[in-house]
Amino acid sequence: IMTSPAEEIVRIVDADNREIAAVSRRIMRDQKLIHQATYILVLNRAGELFIQKRTMTKDIYPGYWEVAAGGVVQAGEDYETSARRELEEELGIRGVALRPCFDQFYEDQDNRVWGRIFLCTHDGPFVLQEEEVACGRFVGIDRALRLSHQEPFTPDGIKVLERLLEEAEI
Repeated sequence: IMTSPAEEIVRIVDADNREIAAVSRRIMRDQKLIHQATYILVLNRAGELFIQKRTMTKDIYPGYWEVAAGGVVQAGEDYETSARRELEEELGIRGVALRPCFDQFYEDQDNRVWGRIFLCTHDGPFVLQEEEVACGRFVGIDRALRLSHQEPFTPDGIKVLERLLEEAEI
């Protein structure tokens, strides 16, 4: 049976990224608890980045552009298991090599998250999860950063992209 996203049980961690609890996504959002998430940047063989537009029903940053697939790590999952599940759910991608890059803490007024960043290569086609992904397309990385000054992009995703560029990961 499908549970609503608000009722998913997610991993809660402390400031040092150590697991301390498991609660519903709703409680995590209401109490702004630190949680874990995965960010999987999908590049095609030409080096373009797949960006996706979040649906208006998302619990955070609805309608924003996103530079990564991914999401909240559920209770009982590790980062890689979560990343593989999210890639398959959101974009229909399975069986690709994931390259872990780094863990990064991000905080704003609505979101406190320890994210693990992965890269993968896939040229499509994609099967977009209609509940979460309104649309998507490949763009050059520089174009994605320029677009982020004109249209709303998830702020944690932009921080990830900037760090990947600074550290010459992409």
